Amino acid sequence: MKAKAPVPPSSRARAFYASAMKILQDAEIPFLVGGAYSLTPLTGIVRHTKDLDIFLRPVDRDRALVALGAAGYRTETTFPHWLAKAFEGDDPDTPFVDLIYRSGNGVAEVDDVWFDHAGRSEILGVHVGLVPPEETLWSKAYVMERERFDGADVAHIIRAAGSHLDWDRLVRRFGPHWRVLLSHLVLFGFIYPSERDKIPPRVIRAQYLNDIERQGFEDGRLEPRGPMTPDDVARWTEAIGGDERR
Repeated sequence: MKAKAPVPPSSRARAFYASAMKILQDAEIPFLVGGAYSLTPLTGIVRHTKDLDIFLRPVDRDRALVALGAAGYRTETTFPHWLAKAFEGDDPDTPFVDLIYRSGNGVAEVDDVWFDHAGRSEILGVHVGLVPPEETLWSKAYVMERERFDGADVAHIIRAAGSHLDWDRLVRRFGPHWRVLLSHLVLFGFIYPSERDKIPPRVIRAQYLNDIERQGFEDGRLEPRGPMTPDDVARWTEAIGGDERR
């Protein structure tokens, strides 16, 4: 069966998205565009979705809702811990904007760093900032529910941008949740075995140190199970560097 071509947003939706972005700019509310509009220039994959994803700091959520509400759009705080929405109208097919300030699990909060590393682009005739690929990957990595899994997006980002991602920042973003990142890196090696060099070897190695050094698990690299001596492991670990071992 031939795959259907992506359906672009309607003229009504495009006008609403552009209007919403201009309203936020006029109100001097900092925001970044994410979702499909930031993935396409990054990965080359064209995917039209039913909404526009706007990322902003939690402290700016209420100001954004007030500005959009004053323009006549219907607004709601859908899930107070991470998501609000603005609707162009009241009918079932009305276009809407997602105002996102954290990941759905509340972890990946939008902060100043998102804006420090943002790209720039023109979206629907409006010059805007784009969510950095590192923060896009970070927030998408946690979406692993039965009805939605963003692992494909994570893999596409690594394949397209892995060679120039700020891996140190990315590892710091995950912090104690480093196992989530590791799971995606392992899957990437399965999906794209010929692209494994997009992930620096030191990143993969660093992910296991917590288990060995702090949790008491046995190091499978050591003799007799593996080929390495304790001195070999010590030298290999030292080569990773202090910050990357966290």
